[in-house]
Amino acid sequence: MLPKEQRLRSSAGFTQTVRRGVKAGRPTVVVHALNIHAPAPTRVGFVVDKHVGSAVTRNRVKRRLRHLVAARLATSPVGLMVVVRATPLAASLPHQVPGDLSASWHGAMERALARSSADEWRGADGRLRPDVCVSVWTPHAEGAR
Repeated sequence: MLPKEQRLRSSAGFTQTVRRGVKAGRPTVVVHALNIHAPAPTRVGFVVDKHVGSAVTRNRVKRRLRHLVAARLATSPVGLMVVVRATPLAASLPHQVPGDLSASWHGAMERALARSSADEWRGADGRLRPDVCVSVWTPHAEGAR
């Protein structure tokens, strides 16, 4: 079981992470991640829909994912919201889930952190900030007309 402060529980948190975050997917799992730029612990939520199987199967898949993610939270960066979504293959290929989760987890973390560093160059309106993005290149320096 994940600690309460590391669980993503609100519907708004799930929606925001899936819509505004980055994703990395493999055949059995898809990981969505969003950097919220806060010194809060990383929060994780799980989505296992009815296409995966019966209630017993879905709960088994969710327990496995929770166990695998709990081991990764100790080394993951802070200030992220993460949604782990299981695909229908997660129930039929349980031996493939740990490798797929590992690859998707690392891919989503890298993309989320890369996007957050790029977001620092943008203002609230989404445009590049002129005070941060100062171009060093000028046409005269290259010998242009």
